[in-house]
Amino acid sequence: MKAILCERHGPPEDLVVRTLADPEAGPGEVVVDIAAIGLNFFDTLIIRDMYQFKPPLPFSPGAEFAGHVSALGAGVTSLRVGDRVAGYMTAGAAREKVVMAADLLASVPDDLDLVKAAGLIVTYGTALYALRDRGELKAGETLAVLGAAGGVGLAAVEIGKILGARVIACASSADKVDFARAHGADAGIDYTAENLKARLKALGGEGGIDMVFDPVGGEQSEQALRALGWGGRLMVIGFASGSIPKLPLNLLLLKNCDARGVAFGSKTRADPAWSRAAVQELMAHAQAGRISAHVDSTFPLARCADALDEIAGRRVKGKVVLTV
Repeated sequence: MKAILCERHGPPEDLVVRTLADPEAGPGEVVVDIAAIGLNFFDTLIIRDMYQFKPPLPFSPGAEFAGHVSALGAGVTSLRVGDRVAGYMTAGAAREKVVMAADLLASVPDDLDLVKAAGLIVTYGTALYALRDRGELKAGETLAVLGAAGGVGLAAVEIGKILGARVIACASSADKVDFARAHGADAGIDYTAENLKARLKALGGEGGIDMVFDPVGGEQSEQALRALGWGGRLMVIGFASGSIPKLPLNLLLLKNCDARGVAFGSKTRADPAWSRAAVQELMAHAQAGRISAHVDSTFPLARCADALDEIAGRRVKGKVVLTV
């Protein structure tokens, strides 16, 4: 099989294509012939050794995938050869075949495109975990989403609407704001042209913003924190801006508000049953059209470096997916 390998840490152009032996399924495992691999911002960090998860070299980037079961290991009765499945593995998916424990895979409905299925696990899973489980978002609350046109930002816009929130999309251009609004956001802020704190306070009204979903970091984090209302929650997703903010903790005291970390990968590794149930829930939302699972572009497996460059350059609306 062909695989994209990171043999030394560095930029995407250092990735190589190698031919490896086909994997074999052990007890309780299955082999999946991969059709599509979802890529995420953290893939651009893992290959540079700048992410908290550090797989040993050599490894393949790619945390999420969809495809067909091609072989069963001993004792597997829950799946059959030919079944359409999707899964999450933190890293290692950018190849033609993978081996996974059967109980870590979720079924993909027959009428859901495998490219969409591959691209929704991390972003929508993160949004669901952040908004519903960690943030306890309630219907009628006001949610501000930073980086609202990116993969995880768009997911937060759409999951926020499913949960009944009023959603304010915040992004780095008017075009991106318009994109997020077209996917359900109720209002929008271009924070390169407007003062983020002032606009959020104006849109939040007397009660202020109830929750901020922040995958961006940098200076926008503190501005959004200052716009939170009493008892508000800042959900810390990541730092796509490249800058980890140093927040003034007195604001948490003065506003009686929270800053809450959201580690989707850690949650899935610690609680596989939760992960499988969440992915099945998201598949049902996608099948019913409640989430778009929007794919900005697809690249063949061999052009993984080009795909990661698109993500690193923040030129993507929604997801980038590799196809096999």
